[in-house]
Amino acid sequence: MAVLETRAAGDCRYAAVALGEVMLRLDPGELRIRTARQFSVWEGGGEYNVIRGLSRVFGLPTAVVTALVDDEVGHLIESLIQAGGVDASWVHWAESDGVGRSARNGLNFTERGYGVRGAKGVSDRGHTAISQLAPDQVDFDRLFGELGVRWLHTGGIYAALSETSAATCLAAVKAAQAHGTRVSYDLNYRPSLWQAIGGKPKAQQVNRELVGYVDVLIGNEEDFTAALGFEVEGVDEHLSELPLDGYARMIEQVAAAYPNLSVIATTLRTVGSASVNDWGAVAWSRQTGLVQAAQRDGLEILDRVGGGDSFASGLVYGLLTGEDLPTALDYGAAHGALAMTTPGDTSMATLAEVRKLAAGGSARVDR
Repeated sequence: MAVLETRAAGDCRYAAVALGEVMLRLDPGELRIRTARQFSVWEGGGEYNVIRGLSRVFGLPTAVVTALVDDEVGHLIESLIQAGGVDASWVHWAESDGVGRSARNGLNFTERGYGVRGAKGVSDRGHTAISQLAPDQVDFDRLFGELGVRWLHTGGIYAALSETSAATCLAAVKAAQAHGTRVSYDLNYRPSLWQAIGGKPKAQQVNRELVGYVDVLIGNEEDFTAALGFEVEGVDEHLSELPLDGYARMIEQVAAAYPNLSVIATTLRTVGSASVNDWGAVAWSRQTGLVQAAQRDGLEILDRVGGGDSFASGLVYGLLTGEDLPTALDYGAAHGALAMTTPGDTSMATLAEVRKLAAGGSARVDR
């Protein structure tokens, strides 16, 4: 049974749209950032990665609302977005001043980690074009109303970029709800992003307001406590170490505070090393209560960045296509697991691979 109804596909140009920053990821491969002499480039961003998976892996028509500087780096990112099958016509182009004083494109240097050496990311994203995108610079009523969108995905990384981005995020979720578009939001709490604009109290203020316009809420580890301020006895800011009843108590409190939420979901990750994690997921709806995906202990990982975003992508795909919550959750957990076997923020999996793994398939060679 479908968990929530969505707008008819025939009435909408886009199945899903993301609002968030798209950065240029520079990947040193097997080397470290400090020792590298060349880098591979990918595009990536917490909100964008979800929509890119819905396009390239799951075959849905998608678009991204973001902002880039009108220079060579900006157009490199644009070409990578287009290669991912995502419509880039909603990119807002900021004028280049030649040196990036007024606006810049975001860069993200990320090394993968191995064994006892954890993955490491170094972001260079201050004063980026997307952090300055104002609500009146995007025609949300045309996007969600005239053209039609079934699903909007955004999250706490974008909302944390600036006071302006929080306001733009709020305008987007309000417009989406007004036009019947379903909204998913990944809390994605990052202390470093909130530090300069009010820290944890500001994060809680912004996220509490935004979650009031959300249908599907995704959290991870300390998100529910740090980003929303919930406290439950026996639940601290290390949720990945809790038994399932700890998650159940936390989710029940969040659901009670936000009756608008139809689904709450989170990944379960225990880090044995940078190369091997235990991986799973749980989700809740009012119809089903708490359900759990297949647990994959000892999952071997090549590149963990984007695993949570690919989980969200598979979950949203299942919900958009009318699957029941256990099936949608299994799609999410399987897609996240597969995405972490390849380099880059975004997924290189196929829909057939996701369905096979979600159904309990093995890694035996396909001939």
